[in-house]
Amino acid sequence: MSNLFSSDAKVLVIGANHRSSSLALRDRLFLDEVEVIPFLDRLKEAGVEQCLVVSTCDRVEVHAVDHDIDRASDAIIALLAQRAELDVAVIKSQLYVHQDQEAVRHIFRVTASLDSLMVGEPQVVGQVKDAHRWAVEAGTVGAELERIFQAAYGTAKRVRNETAVGERPVSIASVAVQIARELHGDLERCKGLLIGAGDMGELTAKNLIEAGLNDFTCIHSFEGRAKMIARNLDCHAESFDARDRLASEADIIVTSMNKRSRVVTTEMVAAALKVRKNKPIFLIDTGIPGDVDPAVNEVDGAFLYDLHDLEQVAMEGRASREAEARAASIILEKDLNEFFKGKEERVAVPLVSALRERFEAERQSVLASHGHDADKATRLLINRLLHIPSEELRALAALDQKKEWERASQLVNKLFLKEK
Repeated sequence: MSNLFSSDAKVLVIGANHRSSSLALRDRLFLDEVEVIPFLDRLKEAGVEQCLVVSTCDRVEVHAVDHDIDRASDAIIALLAQRAELDVAVIKSQLYVHQDQEAVRHIFRVTASLDSLMVGEPQVVGQVKDAHRWAVEAGTVGAELERIFQAAYGTAKRVRNETAVGERPVSIASVAVQIARELHGDLERCKGLLIGAGDMGELTAKNLIEAGLNDFTCIHSFEGRAKMIARNLDCHAESFDARDRLASEADIIVTSMNKRSRVVTTEMVAAALKVRKNKPIFLIDTGIPGDVDPAVNEVDGAFLYDLHDLEQVAMEGRASREAEARAASIILEKDLNEFFKGKEERVAVPLVSALRERFEAERQSVLASHGHDADKATRLLINRLLHIPSEELRALAALDQKKEWERASQLVNKLFLKEK
């Protein structure tokens, strides 16, 4: 596989996502907004030439460009291990490493939300742009990394405009708003609680807030994530230990922990309803697997909808989303091919520039001596420009090396004699 840049710089992506790693590791790796630039500074101090960090609930990744890919890879993995407070050997088994074209493809897929837990999440491109902006502020983005991300944004926009891949999660959130209004009426009089920090939960909370639910609180077992989501949603963050009290105050509870345990139990909901004097609670479980005990549905006054329930109301089925994802992937691969082609063509730029400079120098020389006689000037210019190529071609023909001569002959015909 050829390198993408004429300068011999290579592209590298190292990270952990929802497929490669445990939630526990991602919690250890997670970087809050205020921690990103200091981490970029450490990468820079370690010698990584260009880099940015994407840190979300589903992934923590370092995207880099460097001339020494092995040194950069070792430095990045070492710093991630230090961040997680784990040995390098332990963390390596849960990391993925992509280089060059596969790295660029990964960046495009992440930006277009085709690598997400819920394909088509509309907020992903915003998260990537935030990561890009922080890296620019840290001074860790060079021309090569900048070109990749500008191209990736263009592809993400095409995917969003030319397919319906993003409609599924948006529609799910819209259905949640619709049911909330049917149950509680005016959402401005309601209180909301988000337990967890998954993207689908954040999106649902965002739609509820935009629909008028202004009194919203976020909690998470990892306090940094709760604060990050609260900043994103412009709402409150409280301690995870206060969840029983907060549940009794909430008219709408959204869960998005995505752990293999029930964070909302039947007993917790029954106790909350008792405090609320049976004023109903609408629970939206966006966790994969579910965060809420299904038996909650049997509690009077509790109305539980999980992703499956919302999908049944909102969409025709998973097949339609998969079809849109395939259409989006076709767009992405086409754009990638154009991007790779442009990078390969960039290799010729210095030679083309040198050729133009040489021709222009000869033209100026001829004009200086014979500018008054156009016929003589143009003949002299042609003779000068063809002198060295003619001598080289005659010398090559005299060497009696048939393959070399045929290659040179084909190239000359293609460059200068082929009719438009």
